Amino acid sequence: MAEARSDAARGTGATIPVDLVREQLHARGMRWTPQRRALIEVLSGLGGHVTGAELVERCREIDGATIPSTVYRTLDVLEDLGIVSHSHRADGREEYHVLPDAEHGHLQCLTCGASWELPARRRARSSVASSAAGRSPSISPT
Repeated sequence: MAEARSDAARGTGATIPVDLVREQLHARGMRWTPQRRALIEVLSGLGGHVTGAELVERCREIDGATIPSTVYRTLDVLEDLGIVSHSHRADGREEYHVLPDAEHGHLQCLTCGASWELPARRRARSSVASSAAGRSPSISPT
């Protein structure tokens, strides 16, 4: 099975099963286009979280013909496959997490905008206390 992998400075890089993605897109009546390949390439170089708008921008750097609807429709399929998950920040922006290892929450400082991943919800209370000292956090349950 072909896989896309890149070690980008922003993250550890993700190994995405390209053949599986291509097969699942075809099974859903979607074509394997250069724009979708660009999205897989971008996602393969990421670790952590990224907004949809950032993904569109990065895909356009690879293929200027990339349109937001293609990126978002493909992200929906990738979420169904467990390759990405999405959540909403305290400000309402949607973020995507590539190859999430486990369910986790997010802590976001309303003052500086920094965010942290929290372990499973049952341990979040103690993590919030230690991570939020002197900050104004908003907790996202995703």
